[in-house]
Amino acid sequence: MERLEAALEKARQERKSVRPKEFSPKVHVAAPHPVEERWAALREAKLTTRWARRHRITTLSNNRDSAPYDLLRSRATRIMNENKWTRLAVTSPTKHCGKTTVSANLAFSLARQQDLRIVVLDLDLRRPAMHKILGQTPENSLHEVLSGDVPMEKSMVRFGHNLAFGLNKGPASNPSELLQSKKGRARLDEIQRALAPDIVILDVPPMLASDEVVGLLPVVDCGLLIGAADTTTVKQLDVCEKELAELTNVLGVVLNKCKLSDGDSGYDYEYY
Repeated sequence: MERLEAALEKARQERKSVRPKEFSPKVHVAAPHPVEERWAALREAKLTTRWARRHRITTLSNNRDSAPYDLLRSRATRIMNENKWTRLAVTSPTKHCGKTTVSANLAFSLARQQDLRIVVLDLDLRRPAMHKILGQTPENSLHEVLSGDVPMEKSMVRFGHNLAFGLNKGPASNPSELLQSKKGRARLDEIQRALAPDIVILDVPPMLASDEVVGLLPVVDCGLLIGAADTTTVKQLDVCEKELAELTNVLGVVLNKCKLSDGDSGYDYEYY
């Protein structure tokens, strides 16, 4: 009996002396998502409050001056979400209606919704102006991307983590042929697939100034028509709205450069 107890006690001590192996759980590190990598690779730019004010960009923050664009943003996103639209063209009957400024302000307003990704492409290739408004000169022009000569990121800048602009340094030599070509349209599709934005805003040429927009509008989901209160005629708006409706869905008509009284709108704001 004594021998048995001694043997059991020896076995107990041996078990205590054997330390179990430490458990080292495998930590799975997720690889960066390709879309995230592409956004991070875009050159980041800054827009100062002074520069923004000088170029009539009022939507960097939520304030009284951003209210008209925020209202446009809310109405646009509601209609686009309901119809599953992602590609919006912003145009006007003639030049100097402010469509580029409206496009930029709408984009910055949308980007304040942190769960959205916004891409803006300057497709007014005869008179590109978005790079001037933003104060940014890209390495290469967007029209070179559309022609297949350079990669997408060479023409793009990023503001924050969710807003990117495709810019031009100067006009294209063949804007009509480029925008209506299969290659140009394919490159637009490639940009959208690569960056997977929730909304793509296309700043396109005026409808009465050239034929580029006629070939481009059928490949967008909807169009926004910008008129200038001091120069655009009712007849011009009527003609362009009818043509817009024949080519794509009409998201709405914006009367720009119009001063509204407090009693009419609840705020005193001048559109540009």
